[in-house]
Amino acid sequence: MIRCLLFVSLLIHSSLAAKPPSEGQKAAPRAQGPPSKKWQTLTGQQPLVIARGGLSGLFPEASTYANNMAKTLSLQGSAFFCNLQLTKDSVGICLSNILLDNTTTISMFYPKGQKTYNVNGKDIRGWFALDFTADQVLNNVSLTQNIYSRPSQFDGILPIATVEDALGAKPDKFWLNVPYDAFYNEHKISMASFVEKAAKFAPIPYISSPEIGFLKAIGGKVNKMRTKLIFQFLDPEETEPTTKQKYSALVKQLGMIKSVAAGILVPKEYIWPVNKNNYVEKATTLVNDAHKEGLEVHASGFANDVILPYNYSFDPTAEYLQFVDNSQFSVDGVLTDFPPTASEAIACFTQNKNETKPKTGFPLIITRNGASGIYPGCTDLAYKQAVEDGADIIDCSVQMSSDGVAFCLDTPDLNSGTNALSQFMTKSETIPELQAEAGVFSFQLSWSDIKSLKPQMQSPYGTKEKIVRNPANKDAGKLVTLNEFLEFAKKNAVTGILINIEYAAYLASKAGLDVVGTVSSALSNATFDKQSTQQVMIESDDTSVLAKFKDAKNYKRVLNIKEKISDATKESVAEIKKYADAVTITKDSIVKITDYFISGTTNVVKEMKAANITVYAHWLRNEFVSLMFDYFSDPITEIASYAQGFKVDGIVTDFPGTASKYMRSPCSDTDPKANVPYPILPVEPGALSGLIGPEALSPAEAPSPALQVSNVVDPPLPGVAKKNDSSSSPGSGSGSNSGSSDAGSKSPPAPAPSNEKSSAFANGASWCASLVAVTVLLLAN
Repeated sequence: MIRCLLFVSLLIHSSLAAKPPSEGQKAAPRAQGPPSKKWQTLTGQQPLVIARGGLSGLFPEASTYANNMAKTLSLQGSAFFCNLQLTKDSVGICLSNILLDNTTTISMFYPKGQKTYNVNGKDIRGWFALDFTADQVLNNVSLTQNIYSRPSQFDGILPIATVEDALGAKPDKFWLNVPYDAFYNEHKISMASFVEKAAKFAPIPYISSPEIGFLKAIGGKVNKMRTKLIFQFLDPEETEPTTKQKYSALVKQLGMIKSVAAGILVPKEYIWPVNKNNYVEKATTLVNDAHKEGLEVHASGFANDVILPYNYSFDPTAEYLQFVDNSQFSVDGVLTDFPPTASEAIACFTQNKNETKPKTGFPLIITRNGASGIYPGCTDLAYKQAVEDGADIIDCSVQMSSDGVAFCLDTPDLNSGTNALSQFMTKSETIPELQAEAGVFSFQLSWSDIKSLKPQMQSPYGTKEKIVRNPANKDAGKLVTLNEFLEFAKKNAVTGILINIEYAAYLASKAGLDVVGTVSSALSNATFDKQSTQQVMIESDDTSVLAKFKDAKNYKRVLNIKEKISDATKESVAEIKKYADAVTITKDSIVKITDYFISGTTNVVKEMKAANITVYAHWLRNEFVSLMFDYFSDPITEIASYAQGFKVDGIVTDFPGTASKYMRSPCSDTDPKANVPYPILPVEPGALSGLIGPEALSPAEAPSPALQVSNVVDPPLPGVAKKNDSSSSPGSGSGSNSGSSDAGSKSPPAPAPSNEKSSAFANGASWCASLVAVTVLLLAN
């Protein structure tokens, strides 16, 4: 039903878009960069966004979906980049790889069609376009996504795009790349003849090739006043077919390049080299040298879903800014698989060093262990970075040493976040009440032992995804005590602090440590209980802990709901109100996910807010593996969706700088009257998954349980055991008390009702409208 409604909606929008606006009807504005900016490009104009095969980071390259989504979601004046291949009968198609079996279903239809050819000195075996007629490939073969980390749900349903198809989508600018001219000439098929005819059929502002011979051949056949010829550099160690020189040698011959081209297209590493440790090195002089010769410089190789150099903290917009907004130069264009991200980087974040404060009503930026995506969590450097990055609320998860010193660390297991195991292996044991794995627990060591440990950078993805965080800072900084944290917060005048308390029942009954009393005293000693300028939040997953702060009127109590829930009963919400002013809930308690696509939303946020309970969402991270496909592997889009679409009151993040960048950007205002350069829109749940046939999606999973009263209320905290009471020593009789009420355990959630309904946010209609041309063209086929 959702899919049908989506198609009807798109048809209505497309019919309106196909007609000129009637009197009094205003056409939707296309986003464009602010004219007041001055750029260090060759012409002084804003850098060009060049979409490689459209939005190919999500859809198969050059498909109708990819082309039209790229046009709708990119800056005005952006270019569509078509990699030209020719069929046996000289029909041009848009595909990057010369082997069709890497990007299409051709091997299924012509299983005996593979051949071996020598292409620029290398023998390559597979299916080649020049062995098939246009009818064979266009009528039978469909596109597939050739990067396996990208969605496969659109494979096999979209036809190959011809050059005529791509031009028919009416891109603002068209860029035709000709990568294999010498190879095709060997087989009596002329790329130059095709391009000459195509240039007469429609304006082609850019024609590029990695072959100097082709540029010379086509130079006299196109109008250079309307078409710029661009020389494409490939890998430095590859050989250019005409001159037989390596591209690393040709990059030193810009004067010669100028004789055949108006610009160059280079892999981004030619400009900002990346060393073997995946850090950006000093920029080369290529851009300035080329500009001196009068050559434009366009950089290629941009994609959101790759391991970026660690300098960028997994924020793809930061990489674009390195190329277009540094003090030395700006490239003239960026070739990308994700044009919406390039567009927002150029339009929203460039030349924006003196950002304004976040707009009123935007969510709070709450850290998770400080800026733990950049430095080891809960260290002095992580907190300093968080403040510099614009965090509103900095957090401290309080742990206790054996001698009663409170300090900040994400978990009582020192193996997570420090090198404790290498120093205190003999202290390692299993305490089922706390976790299933063995650990070295903070309450087993004195503070003098703990502060001698080195912090360790933690990746939430372990070794499976091979994604690590900033290795250069892997053991930087030092752990801080709670008192030091409070002193830092006061000195830096942050908006507020969040103190997280867990395992209080266990610490009291088994370790003889009063974490609640220690926190209360520390806050009082730092006078946080006698001021109202800085917000104090007390967070816990244990209502008995929050109950201890009931009379602290200056504090805001936050219940941390760790379980994934799909709903919250009225009774459970009413029970929360007795103990807390706010809740922290997981992201997947807000949205429904199917195969990494957002299929809908739950009612949890609405139910909490109806009871005047503030809602914070955790955890938002920059790494693309944590992002649903709907976000285009762009953490900014996810932040915008939780802020503007799902209407949470705060986001808990490992990367507060990325959230701050969005909150302070003019593009965070989606009001049409604001006339922002490029509105960063929230996603529309179900918009993309609605384009996928049911057969391509995994069977729907059973909904998560609804929150019940039994999930909310905890037993009262036990008294603090005496230190010399051997029966209460930590870890004694491991497992024997794992089910005791002292540990604050809760009964398992009850099943959710079967008639659960989703709700979509109102603002999403604008995002959904971006799919107009996509569906209409598909239906037309």
